[in-house]
Amino acid sequence: MNDREKQLANLVNTDDHRAVCEEIRAIVTLIFPRFDFAVFARAWDDIILLFQGRYPCFRQSNLKFHDLSHTTSVTLAVARLMHGAVEAGRTLTEKDVNMGLISGLMHDTGYIQSEDDTEGTGAKYTLIHVDRSISFLKEYYRNDPLFKEDLPAFQDILHCTGLNNKVTEIHFGNETVALLGKILGTADLLGQMSERYYLERLLDLYNEYVEGGITTFTSQLDLLDKTRGFYEMTRRRFAEDMGDVYRFSRHHFRMRWGIDEDLYIQAIERNISYIDWVLTHHRHDYRSHLRRKYGSMSPGKRTHRAPGKKQ
Repeated sequence: MNDREKQLANLVNTDDHRAVCEEIRAIVTLIFPRFDFAVFARAWDDIILLFQGRYPCFRQSNLKFHDLSHTTSVTLAVARLMHGAVEAGRTLTEKDVNMGLISGLMHDTGYIQSEDDTEGTGAKYTLIHVDRSISFLKEYYRNDPLFKEDLPAFQDILHCTGLNNKVTEIHFGNETVALLGKILGTADLLGQMSERYYLERLLDLYNEYVEGGITTFTSQLDLLDKTRGFYEMTRRRFAEDMGDVYRFSRHHFRMRWGIDEDLYIQAIERNISYIDWVLTHHRHDYRSHLRRKYGSMSPGKRTHRAPGKKQ
């Protein structure tokens, strides 16, 4: 396998939701060869329907950053981290794995508008989307005998995705719930920042922030300027709040693909290096160098490449 084949984006096409689902199933089967996928399959199918506007009482997702691909990419990252955790010696039951996957699938349902909510987009819920996601999950499993005792645990797990929440201050019911929460909180960041189109999608994220009332950034360019700082903050959050569970991904990639490297961090750092180059050399025409998502580059040229930088 050459260096390009080892890149994260070339392992699974995250734009293909069926391919992502198949990969998640393959990963879980590595943990439990006879895993019963009925619970996961139901949740997966319903989340697809929800984002596509075919779930009762809800509108179609209308966000470009927090979209279905983000949700499925995060869920894939959760599966990878859980597999890596088991390979590293942590113990998870089949129910724990289901809870991790379900948390990934439902962590951003709070952005979806109800059918009678026709004002603006789901971005207006940015500041409260975690609580809305928790409410959706609790309603979804309100009468489910398998999870009736686990709704508080799901709440704690989803709270780990809130960037303003101190994970160290959450009173988890047990160590496994804490592990699942840290895995989800880490997967949420790994999934988005390692994504092939992450830098292009940041322009859409800025628009979501504007509607959501977040005033941290004065423009799309300002958000891009602060992307390296966000990554540095993310690394601190991994260490101080998340117990460095991101390291489990390397165990996964070694066992699943025979690649003894942290492909998530490598992909993120390629993105960060590229945006540094763009802002240094093409600050006044940065948009012309962030165009893959919008079809301006052929499929054979979909990887960022800055002059003098080996990809």
